[in-house]
Amino acid sequence: MGFLDILLGRTKAVAPDLDQLFGLPSAAVTLEAAAGFTPTGTGAVCFASVEGGAFAQAHQEVQELLDADAERTGPPVEVSRDEYGYSWLVSRREPDDLPALVSDLHAVNSALEGSGFGPQLLCSVAGFQDTGQRRLGLVYLYKRGTFYPFAPLAGQSQRRDNALELQVKAALADDLRIEQDLSRWFPIWGAPGL
Repeated sequence: MGFLDILLGRTKAVAPDLDQLFGLPSAAVTLEAAAGFTPTGTGAVCFASVEGGAFAQAHQEVQELLDADAERTGPPVEVSRDEYGYSWLVSRREPDDLPALVSDLHAVNSALEGSGFGPQLLCSVAGFQDTGQRRLGLVYLYKRGTFYPFAPLAGQSQRRDNALELQVKAALADDLRIEQDLSRWFPIWGAPGL
């Protein structure tokens, strides 16, 4: 960043650090101790779809890579599209196998980034729930390299549990790089697994 950038208030974009995803398993231990939330075994990567053969090929290769995992039990990786037109690649693992789920999320992000589609990556989310069936997603913002909690209220039409989100933010401050700008804590209504 140069002197002129400082004077004009321009900031340098934070480079994505996909290795931050590997902090999720240790954060899950803290989350369970602090708030009683455990992994659901579901995670997803959200990206803006692009038309064209190159993106379709990269997308197909990512899905084949994850579906080829011999240790995977249950359904293969799924692709869905939300009401806003964004695509979600969904991975399901056993709830106690968060490291494998994180590896899936990392592989999807890395493969799309390596194929030149990094700008289309939006976020990744890992699902959690407590014994009262409250849902929580830990969302990784690809372009910011940070996490934030998203807690939709059950049975409520597009309302979130802000108090829980702030509680989780405080609990995970030492485990994950938490997004400090609360205006970037975007709701991900209809995200798979939440």
